Amino acid sequence: MTITGPATAVTDADRAAIAAVPARMVETWAKHDPDGFAELFTEDGTLILPGVHRRGRDQIRAFMAAEFAGAYRGTRVTGQPVDVIPLAPGAVALTTVGGVLAPGESELSAEAAIRASWILVKRADAWLLAIYHNCPRDPAAPGGEVAAA
Repeated sequence: MTITGPATAVTDADRAAIAAVPARMVETWAKHDPDGFAELFTEDGTLILPGVHRRGRDQIRAFMAAEFAGAYRGTRVTGQPVDVIPLAPGAVALTTVGGVLAPGESELSAEAAIRASWILVKRADAWLLAIYHNCPRDPAAPGGEVAAA
């Protein structure tokens, strides 16, 4: 993971905590846990997926509960941090690559691969999502290869 911007803006402990947020998303998705997924966000956090816009933990929780019972049933998600850009004290932009693995898949197809942007803010001692947005990834772009988690 590359960190750009002022070296003093993000401590080593913060770097580890920031990198752990995508791993926590992978874990909550594997459990199909809409509550745990929603808790990754601030109270007024925003989830943006192609064709989807949900704001606040309640809307995110309800959306993910429906999707885990429907379109995302049996799926897994993979993702790895690529870049962190400090924005201000207690705020960073994170870029990841990954995607959704259909039931039984062990490798991410080019069609399922995404690139995501995360705006994380530090609240008390925790890094939470203020905004998460993903879109299809350009398979020809550098850093495009992602192994299954």
